[in-house]
Amino acid sequence: MLMRGQSYADMVARFRWDLPARLNMAIQVCDGWIDRAPDRLALIDLSEGGRHEHSYRDLWTLSRRVEQALLRHGIGRGDRVGVLLSQSVLTAAAHIAVWRIGAISVPLFKLFRQDALNSRIGDSGALLVITDDEGRAMLAPLDIATLTGDELPDDPATGPVTDTGPEDPAVLIYTSGTTGPPKGALHGHRLLTGHLPGVEISHDLLGQPGDCLWTPADWAWIGGLFDVAMPGLALGVPVVAARMAKFNPVDCLSIIRQATVRNVFFPPTALRMLKAADARIPGLRSVASGGEPLGAEMLDWGRAAFGVTINEFYGQTECNMVASSCAALFPVRPGAIGRPVPGHEVAVIGSNGVRAIGEGDVAIRRGSASMMLEYWRKPQATAEKFRADWMLTGDRGVIEDGYLRFVGREDDVITSSGYRIGPAEIEDCLLKHPAVATCGVVGKPDPMRTEIVKAYVVLRDDVRVEDGLDDELMRFVSSHLASHARPREVSFIKELPMTVTGKVIRKELKARAAEEVA
Repeated sequence: MLMRGQSYADMVARFRWDLPARLNMAIQVCDGWIDRAPDRLALIDLSEGGRHEHSYRDLWTLSRRVEQALLRHGIGRGDRVGVLLSQSVLTAAAHIAVWRIGAISVPLFKLFRQDALNSRIGDSGALLVITDDEGRAMLAPLDIATLTGDELPDDPATGPVTDTGPEDPAVLIYTSGTTGPPKGALHGHRLLTGHLPGVEISHDLLGQPGDCLWTPADWAWIGGLFDVAMPGLALGVPVVAARMAKFNPVDCLSIIRQATVRNVFFPPTALRMLKAADARIPGLRSVASGGEPLGAEMLDWGRAAFGVTINEFYGQTECNMVASSCAALFPVRPGAIGRPVPGHEVAVIGSNGVRAIGEGDVAIRRGSASMMLEYWRKPQATAEKFRADWMLTGDRGVIEDGYLRFVGREDDVITSSGYRIGPAEIEDCLLKHPAVATCGVVGKPDPMRTEIVKAYVVLRDDVRVEDGLDDELMRFVSSHLASHARPREVSFIKELPMTVTGKVIRKELKARAAEEVA
């Protein structure tokens, strides 16, 4: 944990990664609590209806039963095991059991269709999937063994935790595919340690008395599993498991009230939906968000709706939680994601691998504990991910006074009449207009300007498309931003293409824009 009572500057100066020679995440999130506080509250499970509390002893016992089942299936060190479950105590126990025997867990998402499941299971070489009856039906067409909670033996495993180190593989998480086919990011047992400083900072020093942590993000993704579930367990902060087939503000508020949640990670899509519903959630101590940049409009709304400042954080599946805002330590700047998290060196570099003045490629220096070991079975893609001592994020950004400002994905930056334009700022501006629910901005090919700024807009439910609304939105942007950032075209659509993690798939919007030209 970060040392309390220090300034941000002191935290950065004094921070050192505590990575012992032997490290296993099962001990960090579960087994290590058995001697210290076995009856401490670990999980509040709302996933089966009603409220069910589970201590670390309960979690340990369940994970040991899963472990016994895995051993009887012949699963051993280095084997890949899929976990196709929504938020639940079994989901946490499944990962813990896999790590305890030195195998590699592969999170899988319940909303995947057969092709997506087949590609990930096939690419990972998983031998078995821990799931439920719903998941078993989904997997029926595939040639893969399954294990459900109803099939667990009553007698738990009794063997010791497998001897693993920080660099030994533990989890294989597939990217969400915003810029290409999903790739498996292979992480070692140091992954959780690498997340802890950023999780603490993004929640204004998580671990205060009464803290209780939840996210609507599924635990199949790094944001749900390693920004919330596992860090909460490691820090002794109760974690809430609650299934939401589809996010909606009413169920969200119900979960927060029922579990007395004080700390929430809201993906940007969830924040936009809460804002559109004019939701108010009192009693929260911290709200964190990551995945897409927020702007001044959303931050101002968050202060009014939650009574706290939303802390943005930054990272990706390959190396997560590397920059964050923290209202408790330093002022939050609208338009800036935050500052580097202690232990992570984040920079903007040029094509020569040297720090750039002004805009450049956002990169993370080797040595971050949350950095992947490699792309699974893709040595060429792994090599291309690095430039000298830096891991490339694929994002463009600027560092100003120590704050990281996101410009856009390298493929998303719009080149128009000699200007390089980031879509995030335009999208944030459009969201300030009362008619706009959400939007996506891309570059559309243009023979004169190289590209023009094209906006795809989803209107609020109570707003109709009327003549002149597109011109009104164009003028609205030009009145708030530079004239060259003004969209020259606006199209109204019913919904944006999204990844399963709620990120706008701009490459699909770009493809649509290109087809309009053809």
